[in-house]
Amino acid sequence: MQTILSFLSSLSERIGEALRSMLRLPSLPAGDLLHDRNYRRIFASVIITHFGAQITMLALPLTAATVLNATPTQMGFLMAAEIVPFVLLSLPAGVWLDRVRKLPVYVVGESVFALALATVPIAAWTGVLSMTWLYVVGFVLGCVHVFGGTAAQIVLTQIVSRERLVEAHSKNALAVSGSEIAGPGLAGALIKLLGAPIAIAFDALLIAGSVLLLRGIRVDESLADRPAATFMRQLRDGLRFVFRTRMLWMLALFVGCWQLLHHMASVVQILVATRELGMTAQAIGMCYVGMGVGTILASVYGKRVSERVGPGPTIVAGFAVSAVGWLALAVAPASVFGVVLFGFMLTCFSGGATLIFVNFLSLRQAVTPEPLLGRMTSTMRWLILIGAGPGALIGGYVGEHIGLRASLAMAGLSAVVLTIFAWRSTVMMGTRSLPKPASLPIQG
Repeated sequence: MQTILSFLSSLSERIGEALRSMLRLPSLPAGDLLHDRNYRRIFASVIITHFGAQITMLALPLTAATVLNATPTQMGFLMAAEIVPFVLLSLPAGVWLDRVRKLPVYVVGESVFALALATVPIAAWTGVLSMTWLYVVGFVLGCVHVFGGTAAQIVLTQIVSRERLVEAHSKNALAVSGSEIAGPGLAGALIKLLGAPIAIAFDALLIAGSVLLLRGIRVDESLADRPAATFMRQLRDGLRFVFRTRMLWMLALFVGCWQLLHHMASVVQILVATRELGMTAQAIGMCYVGMGVGTILASVYGKRVSERVGPGPTIVAGFAVSAVGWLALAVAPASVFGVVLFGFMLTCFSGGATLIFVNFLSLRQAVTPEPLLGRMTSTMRWLILIGAGPGALIGGYVGEHIGLRASLAMAGLSAVVLTIFAWRSTVMMGTRSLPKPASLPIQG
């Protein structure tokens, strides 16, 4: 135990050095977003939190699958536990966020996230870890995503001008890709050395470092007087805005369907790797480097694609790329080639997801007037994640009763159908540039 504490202390010092290094301005072109001190802190925070996320992304499901011997259905419940808060809390969270300052919510959310993760190694060390414990942790993490995650998206719009949102989201995606390249290898090594539950402690430590960065951000946010409209009236205004803005509800429909399929596939992919392909935690970690490759490719070339064909068609391309990856893993043999296909699937998934969300986030933020950003963001997150919980449960059920690969095949084939419908949509294929904020009568 003393050795682990010493290692954590050493790692903490290195994290401090890394934070100071990230905040020193390198040689950059004039006008680069990283010249902005606030954005630079956001950028560094994204790198750190996503580096740690690579550990938890592997360690949490591996804890369930290998330490607690979870069934595919239990894995589905674990993923659904993180989705339930979106369904229950997203809409009221949006109204509340439009009444408060967003940056403090973002910072507190990151702090709670770190504390929730820290309970997993503590529970494992004391012998009380169970699937119920993981369900509760997953639920808390989901709550943080609802409040803190929504606040984080709005904070970015307070720091970056609307015409540079695609650039900001692309830079953030590139930051994520760097974490995805370096993170999985370290995650696999930590899990092999210390075990999956203890490795999660490193993510908690990294998020604590991110909190220190976020506390240094300065945002001038003037809150309007408390609105005369009731809470429910404001909630209805947010819903009405989304459903009266054709672009928003069409985006919610298509991306929501993709989220259902993504969760259907994700709930079984670790089980396919460990039980069908016979991969070790370290091998899985090395394959997850493929996610970084996919994100880098989509970040570097996605902006060019979006500028050439438009944000809408780029989202459709993301659906297609994801479909290819899921179908490839569904037929992967239990051999070295199968391991390669597992890495290929992760590359396709992250590349497709980056193409989708860089443009999805930019479009929805560009079209929304500032007073409605909180309600729009929470409403859209609620709409696109309504199907995520059922998707995870369907994936787990199919995986347990028909076969793990059947869940992947179902997700892949359905994604092909989704791509065809999106390709035939005039809204998706006709959106060639970022729109101006919609002007609708807003009450409250």
